[in-house]
Amino acid sequence: MIARVVVGVLRNRDLRRVTLAFLGFNAAEWGVWIAMLVYAYGQGGATTAGLVALAQLVPATLFAPFASSLADSRRPTRVLTGAYVAQGVGMGATAAVLLSHGPALAAYGFAAVAATAVTVTRPAQAVLLPALAQTPEELTAANVVAGWIESFSILAAPALAGLLLAVGGAGTVFALMAAVAGMAALLVAGVTGPAATGRSTTVVAGTIEGFRIVAHEPGPRALVWLLGLEAVAIGALDVLYVVLAIGVLHRGGSTAGYLNAAFGAGGVVGIIATVALVGRTRLGPALVAGLAVWAVALVGVGVLPSTVGALALLAGAGVGRTVLDVAGRTLLQRIAPPEALARVFGLLEAVSMAGLALGSAAAPIFVGLAGGRFAFVCLAAVLPLATLVVLRSLLAADGAARPVVEISRLRRLPMLAMLPAPEIEALARSIEPVEAAPGERVVEEGEPGDRFYVIASGELDVTGNGIHLATLGRGDSFGEIALLRQIPRTATVIARTACRLDTLAGPAFLAALTGHAGARQAADALVQARLDRATIPS
Repeated sequence: MIARVVVGVLRNRDLRRVTLAFLGFNAAEWGVWIAMLVYAYGQGGATTAGLVALAQLVPATLFAPFASSLADSRRPTRVLTGAYVAQGVGMGATAAVLLSHGPALAAYGFAAVAATAVTVTRPAQAVLLPALAQTPEELTAANVVAGWIESFSILAAPALAGLLLAVGGAGTVFALMAAVAGMAALLVAGVTGPAATGRSTTVVAGTIEGFRIVAHEPGPRALVWLLGLEAVAIGALDVLYVVLAIGVLHRGGSTAGYLNAAFGAGGVVGIIATVALVGRTRLGPALVAGLAVWAVALVGVGVLPSTVGALALLAGAGVGRTVLDVAGRTLLQRIAPPEALARVFGLLEAVSMAGLALGSAAAPIFVGLAGGRFAFVCLAAVLPLATLVVLRSLLAADGAARPVVEISRLRRLPMLAMLPAPEIEALARSIEPVEAAPGERVVEEGEPGDRFYVIASGELDVTGNGIHLATLGRGDSFGEIALLRQIPRTATVIARTACRLDTLAGPAFLAALTGHAGARQAADALVQARLDRATIPS
């Protein structure tokens, strides 16, 4: 089953390139984070390392909501490519300073630039994936694979960074990861993504709109709250690993690393659980179950502390965290307004980074109030109690998920892109998917036109008067001429390969266009151009 999910994602050329780029991004993100903290510790001990961590987190937290608005108004492929380029430049400059034994402040500054550019990646990718997926199931699979990559990176990236640090130092890590970021940029640059929306909203206005959506829409608000809480828990655990290893289990500092690795290993094991998310229409129960597993495991660590038990329970917590994260982010992608998706995820990115800092600060408070053991119980209690606050909103949103893949496909069509978001969503909900076998005639020249077609996958040949006119592929559309001009079909469309088509009934399609002057003008211009060229079917 796992192999089937991975192969299904990798079979889609554009998803494959974006996924491989995301794999490189995760390796670079974790690698340079660890390398910079090790370097800072060598410069001034734990205090310097902590200050450098804050110097990277604070600008990134403030920048994320503003930068993410770019992906809602511009081509997300260009925004994502630019983010990888900026990360590579920041990492490369840091490497140059470190390898030349330059001033530490310069290295910290360039590393902060790279860390800030990191915040653009996930929001831009959240916008891009629905436009590249052919079906809702493929979108969920792509999110599941992205979750696997992040879980695996938590386990493997620190080990890789440690090896590189031993071989060549922090400068070597930054130099190698700069090259990785450059390769990620090249991969994404070759992706055919959706066009820019053309909205002229300023960055500040777009950011404010993102805050407004999360503040006023219960579903997105609940999920940003829960996923931000996840970050708080992870930030607290980074401190509590050390407390547990040294203060409770009375072992060396290396045990803290093993406990952290156990949590990461559990996340990798969670891959098996997240496979079950593919094809599910409701993700709320899985999200709540993942959070419950995480909380119960933390209670076990506090109540029955032992080295073997802690390793096993933290692995179980890692499983729960992976399910929570993948289900939560996929559901947020389904329920957030598609036209503001990047801004919502940008706000989540900012909340998550702030949550990491808050969790790190809260952990010593838990220890001071309850002691090393029961600090885990306190953290475990926070998770379900905070969930109860938003549980009703979460479950209600789960039942009202938007058809984000279909919406993204419709938004790629110039004559529909300018329609207001509610009208595009209404069209997407009225879509009836059909499949065509190779050689099947989808429409016939001369017959009445009653439907509009958008190609989700496959290729079709277009003929008119017995002459081959064009070959259409994913993202192309046909059928509008007969509907708008009220004439018979002007061409025959035959499936060259197995195809999946989104179809809209004529009345729904016409009502959407005729109700918006700009969209109708764009459609009329397209129809006239196609008739003049006689190359695109009705």
